[in-house]
Amino acid sequence: MNPWLLWSALSHTARLSTALQILLFLPLTLATLSTQAFLLLSLLLSIHSLIHGTLILLWGSNALSIMQVPMHPFLLLVTFNAFSQSAQPWLATAVYWWGKLLTFCGPSYVAMEGLSSLLFAQKAGQIGRGIADEAESYQFVILIVTAAAFVAAAWWVVIAYPAAAASPLSSTLLGVALTAFLFLVLIGFRLRRTNVVEASLLALFLAYNVWLCGFDQTSQLVNFITNTLPKPVLLASRILPTIGADNWESDQGEIDGRPTSIMTRILLTYRQLIFVMVYSHLLLLDPSSQVWWRWANIMFTLFLWAVELVVSPDGDDDSAKWKID
Repeated sequence: MNPWLLWSALSHTARLSTALQILLFLPLTLATLSTQAFLLLSLLLSIHSLIHGTLILLWGSNALSIMQVPMHPFLLLVTFNAFSQSAQPWLATAVYWWGKLLTFCGPSYVAMEGLSSLLFAQKAGQIGRGIADEAESYQFVILIVTAAAFVAAAWWVVIAYPAAAASPLSSTLLGVALTAFLFLVLIGFRLRRTNVVEASLLALFLAYNVWLCGFDQTSQLVNFITNTLPKPVLLASRILPTIGADNWESDQGEIDGRPTSIMTRILLTYRQLIFVMVYSHLLLLDPSSQVWWRWANIMFTLFLWAVELVVSPDGDDDSAKWKID
């Protein structure tokens, strides 16, 4: 067997194991022990992720992903042992301030999740643009699929409207978000700075978050999957390596002028730390706070997209024709 393939399989398995451990250990600690124990585990995982990201920045070896696998069960055991009896005063103080820091950084987490959603949509749009340039038949298929996505997003918003717009403020926010999205789509098509793939995915993102704003949390498991699990951050953690590798390079080797490309290197290096902190914060939110988190996420993502459309370079006429034809 090819040693490179074996090493690559081990590395990817280790990364998957790391993500699953974080997804499982944090809610398990919160449910079985206490909030203080959960905050301690979150703090330990964050410190470990910071060290891990710094080592990747300095060393850059794939062996690090394999070496860190035993660390998370060890930190879980440390947390259980620390709170098997009364916690030390200094430890309680440390986790108290860590919880305050997670709450204080809440707006930055909204920015991270919004940026992750936008990065995913942009990367998919970039891939769709490359496929559409290969043949006109591919353009036709892409237009059919994206049209279906727009219709599905509209239907989703209509279905979610009664629950999501239950108050005058929420209905106003919904109207503002939909109006802003429509204007940004028209502006992006007019300036040839977006395409139907990117716009359709952002339409689905908008509809999904509107649905979450009126979601009835009847089950803890369903609530975990829909509200607590930071899916945009998970998706972005898979596409950031490819973005960081090419720095939004075009086929001609020129660097894309999008502002998000400047941040991808930092997000790529410390994506595990970001994931732990965002996930910890979401687990601590009550249902009411989760609703406002979603509205803030919608508004910031639309604002960031608007900035992208304004400062991004114009698309060339040959490769951008399919976007609006």
